[in-house]
Amino acid sequence: MFAPLQVISANSLLKSTLRIEDYVKRAADLGYQSLVLSDIDVMYGVLDFYHACQKYQIKPIFGLTLEFESDAKLLLIAKNNTGYHNLLKLSSLKMTTFKQELPDLEEFLKAVMTYSQDLFIISPAKESLLLKYYEQAGAILERLKQTKTAGIYLGIDPLLSKQELLAIKLLAQQTQTALIAASAVHYLEPADYFEVKVLRAIGKAEKLGGGWNKKNTLGKNYLKEIRQYHEEYQNLGLKKALDENARLCDLAQVTLAFPKTKLPHFKTPNGLSAKVYLQKLCQEGLRQRLIADQITETKPYFDRLKQELAVIDAMGFDDYFLIVWDVTNYAHNNQIRIGPGRGSAAGSLVSYVLKITDVDPLRYGLLFERFLNPERAQMPDIDLDIPDAKRDQIIKYVHQKYGHEHMAQIITFGTLGARQAIRDVARVMGLTSFEIDEWSKALPHKFKLTLKEAYQESQKVKNLIADSQRNEVLFKTALKLEGLPRHYSTHAAGVILSDEVLSDLIPVQLGTDQILLSQFAKDQVEEAGLLKIDFLGLRNLTILDNALKFVRNGYQEKLDLKQLSLDDPLTLRLFQAGQTNGVFQFESTGIKNVLRRLHPTSFEDVAAVNALYRPGPIGNIDEFIARKHGKHPVSYPEKSLRPILAKTYGIMVYQEQVMQVASAMGGFSLGEADLLRRAISKKDQLKIDKLQARFVMGAEKKGYTVASALEVYEYMKRFGNYGFNRSHAVAYSKMAFELAYLKSHYPAAFFAALLNSVIGNDNKLKEYLGEMRQFKLQVAGPDINTSQLYFSLKSKKVVFGLGSIKTLRGDLVKAILQERRQNGNFKSLADLIRRLDKKLLKEEQLKALIYAGALDQIESDRSKLLSQLPMVLSNIALSGENQTLFEMLAPKEEKSAEKLSTAELLEKEFYYLGTYLSGHPVEKYAWLRQRQHTKLLAKLIPNENIKTVVYVKNKRVIRTKKGEQMAFLQVADESGETELVIFPREYRRFATLCEPQNILLVSGKVEVRNERKSILVSDMVAATDIKEQYYYLRLERSLAEKTRQQLWQILRAHHGDVPVIIIEENENRKIILQENLWLRPDESTKEALTTLLGSKNVVLK
Repeated sequence: MFAPLQVISANSLLKSTLRIEDYVKRAADLGYQSLVLSDIDVMYGVLDFYHACQKYQIKPIFGLTLEFESDAKLLLIAKNNTGYHNLLKLSSLKMTTFKQELPDLEEFLKAVMTYSQDLFIISPAKESLLLKYYEQAGAILERLKQTKTAGIYLGIDPLLSKQELLAIKLLAQQTQTALIAASAVHYLEPADYFEVKVLRAIGKAEKLGGGWNKKNTLGKNYLKEIRQYHEEYQNLGLKKALDENARLCDLAQVTLAFPKTKLPHFKTPNGLSAKVYLQKLCQEGLRQRLIADQITETKPYFDRLKQELAVIDAMGFDDYFLIVWDVTNYAHNNQIRIGPGRGSAAGSLVSYVLKITDVDPLRYGLLFERFLNPERAQMPDIDLDIPDAKRDQIIKYVHQKYGHEHMAQIITFGTLGARQAIRDVARVMGLTSFEIDEWSKALPHKFKLTLKEAYQESQKVKNLIADSQRNEVLFKTALKLEGLPRHYSTHAAGVILSDEVLSDLIPVQLGTDQILLSQFAKDQVEEAGLLKIDFLGLRNLTILDNALKFVRNGYQEKLDLKQLSLDDPLTLRLFQAGQTNGVFQFESTGIKNVLRRLHPTSFEDVAAVNALYRPGPIGNIDEFIARKHGKHPVSYPEKSLRPILAKTYGIMVYQEQVMQVASAMGGFSLGEADLLRRAISKKDQLKIDKLQARFVMGAEKKGYTVASALEVYEYMKRFGNYGFNRSHAVAYSKMAFELAYLKSHYPAAFFAALLNSVIGNDNKLKEYLGEMRQFKLQVAGPDINTSQLYFSLKSKKVVFGLGSIKTLRGDLVKAILQERRQNGNFKSLADLIRRLDKKLLKEEQLKALIYAGALDQIESDRSKLLSQLPMVLSNIALSGENQTLFEMLAPKEEKSAEKLSTAELLEKEFYYLGTYLSGHPVEKYAWLRQRQHTKLLAKLIPNENIKTVVYVKNKRVIRTKKGEQMAFLQVADESGETELVIFPREYRRFATLCEPQNILLVSGKVEVRNERKSILVSDMVAATDIKEQYYYLRLERSLAEKTRQQLWQILRAHHGDVPVIIIEENENRKIILQENLWLRPDESTKEALTTLLGSKNVVLK
């Protein structure tokens, strides 16, 4: 038996290309019976390694390369489970205490000695601590031998130089320490050496210079055949070192246990058991809920509560519910909003009465067994949604409650994706920023793009690779590195808790805010038997929270969301119109289209859309809509199932409906019905077939025919396969409805909160500001004397925050706000500059304030302020702290400053605010929009043929594969931006119009790709070429009825797009005719009118 001992995998981030699955598979192919993994300081890969070894029937040996300095390491290998436990402790110690403060050699050695029991301690052949500190090596070895190690060795490797081999042999002889074969493996193939070199250069932010052309250099630290290792060692007379390696491999025996989840014990008051305390809390919680919800029929609630508590206790989950309750109770007591529910937890009455969730499961027909099934032993899973701005507060509370060593967040790894791999390798190979940008532009814009797909789909990528040998090497290297872990970060939601010290169970490291971070990823911590709870920070809950504050402060109303009606007509109208920007789960273009088609008339309809608009069930949407609108009949597979399926028009939308049908018709308990639901969703045909016989038998006992039972079972299989969790759909739709209610009834408060959630995201900012105009809401630009840091609400008007001004430094904004609070409003530009810290007075920063309009209330002429600015700054510099001198130097009133053009004013405003506030170039064409029935860009609907008036911002021209030119125009109106796609045929017609700053009337079809809308242009006209004309027709008092009839004939025969205004002399009034009676502005029309009415009664202007 033999195994290389110093094996560094890709889990030693940016140090190795060795992927664990590939490593173990290759070893199995080469006949290895045991394998070692000994990453540097961390144990990220041990569970993957263990499972891979089991898969290929190889003995896993766990090691750790412990680094004192980058060139001074010790190799530690576990003999047994005690040794493995000590590896966990040492890795954790190195990645926590020793990360904060680097140890000296004595501290490092003491740590190793403390946890040395049942560890083989080996001096690596390369970068050895003992060889670096050679003079102290004998004393160090002597101290280590006094501990309960499994054995101490000096590692040796035939790849070492003669001098290194001699030094190690001499040390072994002097200290009576055995040599051991300790070959290193850092990659799988000799040809992988270059990729590892590049990877390490990425990690060190170094460049290879001209080294890229050494691509074909072969490395030596790869996984060789066992025979080859034996020959290399025996040729140097190191057979004993091989024997020691075989002995170590034979002795090492670690068996990992994967226990059921170990729940921490919740500390209850007065020594109460968890069971009794939970019952007490639930009984009081139910009493409060019954009063608040005005429920008079209470027996079903008490019965359900008793049943749920019995199941929870029998399954051993009392502590779990108390742990989750404690967190939500802290949140409620500290005014932190918790989401109404997530996943199947909303089906639990216990969760509802403990205020863990906020959906009454009995009212909405939600099933406890979908959440916790007594016939299926599985941990309940309660995930909590928290406002993203408050998540850290919850994390700190849990950390404080359970203690530093008993709570941790969960690690997650970022990998080298296609774009990142290309950028990193290009940088290491010395490409310029321009060349790297060229590669970035060549890669297709695609979610989770792979380099293989990029090569297949992009001719530009193929061209770049063909351009030079360097580019070919770059691409092939990036292809090899793609998918390797690049860095670690903290999982967005997961937290683990344990009664035991975590580092006794898993390796940990230090994360952010001095809170521990597991070295195992989220699935692995659960595999290790740890309780994981997800605290997910939701932006929408922050919006909800902030909107309610704006309602309280801006509308002077205190709104209780618990009292709102979930069938509120105004809110339903908003869903019907698809005006759901900012409404949780209903923001995508596709779901808005479904809402418009479905026209929901109840909360149940809204929840159904939420459930249906997902992969799989989305195929049922058309039938659902057709049945709702009476275009298709509502039918049921069995009439008695109507109470279960009526709300969804006979379609099985929810998983709970599968369970209810199985129970009502097949006589299943709800626990058994949940097993059927799982079998259908997992497509477990064996279980489905087995349960079919049970269902049919149960149905027969209830008086149904076999044929009817089989028909219903087939129906369940067909629809249930795509059923969605109703508990989740109802809970999340409730949150969506609350947001939509605020948007409908308190739009200014809603949009102020919404805008604050997208600061820095120009596209969303423009989209939401455009929608605000549709709601006829007032928006005020930033104001030096009234604006806060973020968007605020003043007299139901949304006011830009100073923090929304691009390029403005945060410390300057804070200084302005603090000075204003302490000493009052600013009276002039000079006053503002005089009162601020001189270190903050940069001309570009002050220009940003002026261009954004923040000083308009002080001086409305921005041109004037810009002309004064250099002089005021100069005077400040000359006068120092002398106020009198500063006033004497104040610039005299200038007669005139060079005026900013309207275009420049708007462009600067757009640059600094991300939107147009003072106006927009297209607004002067309101008459044209009215006449042509154009659409605002914010209101574009996919697949619609539309007309719109837009301002051209920039143009990009490309050549097609046929060599023809086509163009992409970035265009805008006051509501938002989009792209015009102009194909070659149209571009030949309209090329002269496609210039920046032109205003165009565009006709075309709306298309959506990757949630981004564009317009495929079919026609366009310069707005300046269209005249604002009207026909004025005066009808004299004596006009005969026959003449009037002839006029109507002309109006119909000469129909056009010029509005017609009739002036009735008899009634002394003007009437604008409907659009179907508008006229063409041509000579034949004018001639027909003047012939009939007389030239003095017909005017076109």
